[in-house]
Amino acid sequence: MTQSLRFFRSTPVLPGFSISFGISTLYISLVILLPISALLIYVSGMTWSQYWFAITDVRVLQSYKVTLTGAFYSTVAVTAIGFVWAWIITRYNFPGRRLLDSLVDLPFALPTSVAGLTLSTLFIPSGWLGQFFDMVGIKISYAFPGIVVAMIFTSIPFIVRSVQPVLEDMEKELEEAALMLGANKWQIFWRVILPTLVPALIAGSSQAFIRSLGEFGAVIMIAGNIPFETEVTSLMLFVRLQEFNYPAAAAIASVVLLASLTLLFILQLIQGRLFNKSMGA
Repeated sequence: MTQSLRFFRSTPVLPGFSISFGISTLYISLVILLPISALLIYVSGMTWSQYWFAITDVRVLQSYKVTLTGAFYSTVAVTAIGFVWAWIITRYNFPGRRLLDSLVDLPFALPTSVAGLTLSTLFIPSGWLGQFFDMVGIKISYAFPGIVVAMIFTSIPFIVRSVQPVLEDMEKELEEAALMLGANKWQIFWRVILPTLVPALIAGSSQAFIRSLGEFGAVIMIAGNIPFETEVTSLMLFVRLQEFNYPAAAAIASVVLLASLTLLFILQLIQGRLFNKSMGA
């Protein structure tokens, strides 16, 4: 408490701190704290038995499993794809490099429902890409793999944009020194480059996983939304809202919120420890 008071009473280094702090606090209050407060108000009106029944319904529990499994597989895939993507646009100069770099942000600019509709059209058995998977008996659209594909598409920018600046700022002298000491390319990658990228990979993959947990528009367009098979948690939220069961929807949303906040908190701890370890080294 004393340190907090001392911080606010101290003279700021940069001008305009009071206005900036006030605007930031107002923005956080309106965009984050107010919706969370409304969510907690809905949940607080439920008894524990009602809350437990809402979040442990058999259909809802299956949606947790589908969401977590899809988010896990998509995060593993997107970490590998995003790393290679970041490596290519950072380490190589070729025609179309800027276009490839700009395409990374396409999932942010494109409405998720449009992305989901496009992906479902591409991966249906008669689609441009789906016909090749259909030859080997793999169904993408309106099946569980479609959920993974949609999550990969919407979360890949988190990996690329986390790894890319670290690769760009990496000192080439370290690699040159390792090469002069007799290390081959694989040894340089595993012992010099990869350890430097670990914090960025953890941050990007964690953000991608959290993003996948709450994905709605792209997933429902390609998943088929089959009960107990391809229903995600965000869809169950929508279903409860359509049933005008707002307390149950708020209860399910609180589970997603708690999971996301817990993962963010764990991410901050891991990043803090990695930073302290690097500073100590």
